[in-house]
Amino acid sequence: MNDKAQAMVLASLAADSLALGAHWIYDTDTLAREIGRVDRLLAPPKGSYHPTKKRGEFTHYGDQTLLLLESLAETGDFSLADFADRWRQFATSTTGYLDRASKDTLNRFAQGLTATASGSSSTDLGGPARIAPLVYRYRNDLESLLQAAQQQTAMTHAGPGIKDGTAFIVRCAFAVLHGATAKEAIMKALEEGVGDIDLDLRLRQAVDSVDRDSLAVIKEFGQMCAINAALPAAVHLMLRHETDLRQALIENVMAGGDSAARGMVVGMILGAAAGPAAIPAEWLEELTAMPQIQNCLSRLP
Repeated sequence: MNDKAQAMVLASLAADSLALGAHWIYDTDTLAREIGRVDRLLAPPKGSYHPTKKRGEFTHYGDQTLLLLESLAETGDFSLADFADRWRQFATSTTGYLDRASKDTLNRFAQGLTATASGSSSTDLGGPARIAPLVYRYRNDLESLLQAAQQQTAMTHAGPGIKDGTAFIVRCAFAVLHGATAKEAIMKALEEGVGDIDLDLRLRQAVDSVDRDSLAVIKEFGQMCAINAALPAAVHLMLRHETDLRQALIENVMAGGDSAARGMVVGMILGAAAGPAAIPAEWLEELTAMPQIQNCLSRLP
């Protein structure tokens, strides 16, 4: 299981870096024409939301996921206080993009709220998408994993659907690491119930969309960051390309919009299912943070 657990983290972060060069481009015709098929790590183009980033680096989602991994490696267990301290230091010093959820969370910290009450009203998938390091650390303890995942997510994202979406991703990743296929894990998580009715309905629609073109399906769900659009889109990609992680992540980027958050979830689940051999070696070799990632994983049980 350990190899697949490591692949889960690596594939999630590689997916974020793959998306960097086309992140938040919504016009898929423009994306295809001006950037081409994104099957390799790219630097952000002129006019990107990530002008300070270089090829092989992460979006702000990947940066925060790496922060979480570093916090776990340092403390041994999840410490909301330690993660919050690292996150605040990052958010107040980064030259990269800060989204609305981060800005609102910073404001709430500045008002004196603690990390248990600092979460913004954001419904973006970017918060839950960070959890791969926690799944790695608590891969044999579902209850501790659920608790830690909810705490880290709620620190920045506390809008409708976020709690239920986080639990859904946790249950899928945990089940896959324990032998389920991606489809089996998704169906089991749906059977256990998704409290947010709109999200539940959309996730079930995603299951039914498996035979349809990904570009069309993702445009219908919405290419934006909101969890009730982005998570069903991720589920569609996981089921349509269940045995081909590389293809799933490329198709994700080519669908435009918030491909980074979607990709991190797709990479997490399909990486856990397929193991390290499924991740293109050149993607990992070109990740700037690869030495840090490997060091952190080596320090965790």
